[in-house]
Amino acid sequence: MAKRDYYEILGVTKSATATEIKKAYRKMAIKFHPDKNPDDADAEAKFKEAAEAYEVLSDADKKARYDQFGHQAFDGAGGFGGGGGGMNMDDIFSQFGDIFGGGGFSGFGGGFGGGQRRVKGSNLRIRVALTLEEIANGVEKKIKVKRKVQAPGTTYKTCATCNGQGQVTRVTNTILGRMQTASACPTCGGSGQSIDKKPSDADAQGLKVQEETVSVKIPAGVVDSMQLKVTGKGNEAPGNGISGDLLVVIEEKEHETLKREGDNLHYDLYVSLPDAVLGTSTEIDTVTGKVRIKVDAGVQSGKILRLRGKGIPSINGYGSGDLLVHVNVWTPKTLNKEQKAFFESMRNDEHFDPKPESTDKSFFEKVKDMFS
Repeated sequence: MAKRDYYEILGVTKSATATEIKKAYRKMAIKFHPDKNPDDADAEAKFKEAAEAYEVLSDADKKARYDQFGHQAFDGAGGFGGGGGGMNMDDIFSQFGDIFGGGGFSGFGGGFGGGQRRVKGSNLRIRVALTLEEIANGVEKKIKVKRKVQAPGTTYKTCATCNGQGQVTRVTNTILGRMQTASACPTCGGSGQSIDKKPSDADAQGLKVQEETVSVKIPAGVVDSMQLKVTGKGNEAPGNGISGDLLVVIEEKEHETLKREGDNLHYDLYVSLPDAVLGTSTEIDTVTGKVRIKVDAGVQSGKILRLRGKGIPSINGYGSGDLLVHVNVWTPKTLNKEQKAFFESMRNDEHFDPKPESTDKSFFEKVKDMFS
């Protein structure tokens, strides 16, 4: 089933400000919160849907990529997701400290009065270099990641400072009266648990660094600097917390003969003067292997041959770009005596006089066509 537009979900336009987006999400979260709609699967689905939309639209970088590429900017195979595609309820409730201020909502059964929340581990970021062929065809990469995991033998106990609530409440007297504020517990960091026992090789949170091989499926058509998310493969959190995410940043390797421009590819083809005059056929590189193309007799330098569908697949699934072959007629810089004599005899031959036809476009017209 196709995902709904994030702006439609929150009921805002693309020009909405960050404040308007935040306000719209708060309204949706209150309306469809599970505590207000117990055993209502439809309300829970809409609650998650709104959380996914807000996670993307509240982040300037994610919002820009969504505006350009749509859902495909985040929803590749292998657990990627811009928001709710890989979110669980703990992910969603972790947003509420920002949306509802301090205590905010809690998880299921916590009502609107705060309570313990599960701490999320930190995210990890890694760069993955891809060839143009891998980008064009999609690829599965196995990446070695060093992440923090709970050390075997580590046990936890209820935090004595917050009694397992994960937050502490402070009451202060002001000129407006007594004010109560809630914040994450400084002892347990909001997890509600503290270290009971831990092995000697664990850190203060009971975690240790472990190398793990993560399989990442990268969809075809990704672009340089695009960021994909593998849910739950970041650092683990202490106690009953949830793992952070692994952020995969795409790095595009330079191709030896092909140049990328969006979904289109460019190839410079150099032909000799005899081949330009007589015509020829030759093999050129594409992202799916070599192909043979025909160069007609009398081809002019600067002509562009368009191979439709031989470019990069669209990340949005709208087909593939084209491969544009730029013909360059190579003029020899040195000639022997016989060759020079031949061309001297051709100086006044009408076959060698320039006779551009109405269909022969100028350089500027060709550039204009390339970008239209």
